[in-house]
Amino acid sequence: MDLIKVVEQAFATKKELPVFYPGDTITVAYRIKEGNKERIQKYRGTVLKISGEGDKKRFTVRKISDNIGVERIFPIESPFIDSIEINKHGRVRRARIYYLRNLTGKKARIKERRILTKEKEA
Repeated sequence: MDLIKVVEQAFATKKELPVFYPGDTITVAYRIKEGNKERIQKYRGTVLKISGEGDKKRFTVRKISDNIGVERIFPIESPFIDSIEINKHGRVRRARIYYLRNLTGKKARIKERRILTKEKEA
């Protein structure tokens, strides 16, 4: 068991990523290699779920592309994740919001959660 933990710590990226929850709209800047070129592609969508524990944590992001729902799973410790930006905090009452898959149009919207920051309090 100790050998597994040593290997996991050796490959950990130790990036400081923001804290986000299911229902939040985020933009993931993901590095893509095409041949010998490398570029950053931004993937913006709603977080459906966060699963796993520790280094094996991963999150699922869903976006609508040309009226087709596209879901992608990102490992938190992936070296290809350049950055994560939180665009909107969503207010949901579940940890897994799979019901969004069946909704279209205005029904698929998630209400925004109000966040009090220290700048607004002062």
